[in-house]
Amino acid sequence: MINVSILSADTVVALGYMLALGVSLAVILAIANRFLFVYEDPRIDEVDSALPHANCGACGEAGCRIFAEKLIAGEVKPGQCTVNAPANNAAIAQFLGVELGVQEKRVARLACAGGNHVAHSRALYSGLHSCRGAAMVGGGGKTCTWGCLGMGDCADVCEFGAITLDKNGLPVVDADKCTACGDCVDVCPKKLFELHPVSHQLWVACKNLHHGAEAEAECEVACNACERCVNDSPEGLITIRDNLAIIDYSKNSLASKVSIQRCPTGAIVWLSKQGNIVKGHKAKPVIRKQALPVSRA
Repeated sequence: MINVSILSADTVVALGYMLALGVSLAVILAIANRFLFVYEDPRIDEVDSALPHANCGACGEAGCRIFAEKLIAGEVKPGQCTVNAPANNAAIAQFLGVELGVQEKRVARLACAGGNHVAHSRALYSGLHSCRGAAMVGGGGKTCTWGCLGMGDCADVCEFGAITLDKNGLPVVDADKCTACGDCVDVCPKKLFELHPVSHQLWVACKNLHHGAEAEAECEVACNACERCVNDSPEGLITIRDNLAIIDYSKNSLASKVSIQRCPTGAIVWLSKQGNIVKGHKAKPVIRKQALPVSRA
């Protein structure tokens, strides 16, 4: 009986300690919750649910949730999400009582038209089927060291299916699917992709820095620095820099199809807002369908 009494007393003391500890922890948690509580506006979830959840970065933010938070904070406008349906953006603007804002859609543009039917190759690459892999081996197999290697790293990383390779191994961007996420820009070892507003319709589809016949010997549609586009355009719109035509997009309002008409190689083109390519009437036609053989220099 004595042992039982002792055990009972010990149990009571233990329970008392546990109760005191529990109350102490509860008080600490209550105080912590009071002073460390972070309020989250319930509107964030409402706005987030109306966004496309593509997390593509076209709005300039790291993801849709962050964009929703900044919408609530008034730091951005709904129209900056060019991937979202216009009706959804309008609904968000109405819900928040803010202006819609206008953000011009941007798309990825490829500064190369040298498919394997017009661009010469100096070697056959047979390693890992990757542009980055080929670029590490002497810059790739193309004679034009600035040209697209045509192995589709850009298409592989595009999560939206906006890039496909045509029959000549050249990437084609679907403007409707492109979200301007920038993954193709990052992955291309030749730095041939750039993100541009769709209003930038005058485009130089070349990066070759050689002059005249030397450039054309490497690729039949290369810019040869003839300066016809410069002479035919409003002053300052196009300049020749390092043997390559460069467009000053701060003067984009002056751009027109006039600039492309006398380009002999078709290196400078006019792009429709759907991405269709228009060449000038002096551009020599490309008739060849098959890939050029490897040069035996």
